[in-house]
Amino acid sequence: MVKSELIESLSQRVGLTLNKAEDVVELFFNEITNALCKGERIEIRGFGAFTVRKYDSYEGRNPKTGEKITVPPKYLPFWKTGTELKQRVDSALEKSEKEWTPDL
Repeated sequence: MVKSELIESLSQRVGLTLNKAEDVVELFFNEITNALCKGERIEIRGFGAFTVRKYDSYEGRNPKTGEKITVPPKYLPFWKTGTELKQRVDSALEKSEKEWTPDL
């Protein structure tokens, strides 16, 4: 699913116009982004959590030339899946896998 499909689905399920649904989706993603930029943790129970992790500087190599380079320290968003989501995905795919498996 891509963002436009999410907007369309929200619009249909809740009865919002496409513009209002787009505003809601944009607001949701902007708030998550803003919180991460402040170093805050976002937890959506049953779905997962977003945090920011700090990665130290390290010595790397340029893949083209093989030359050693220093990669600067950085902060990156990190996602941890919630237990309920893991279980739902696993059981749904396990069930569909059984349906798709041909009898040999």
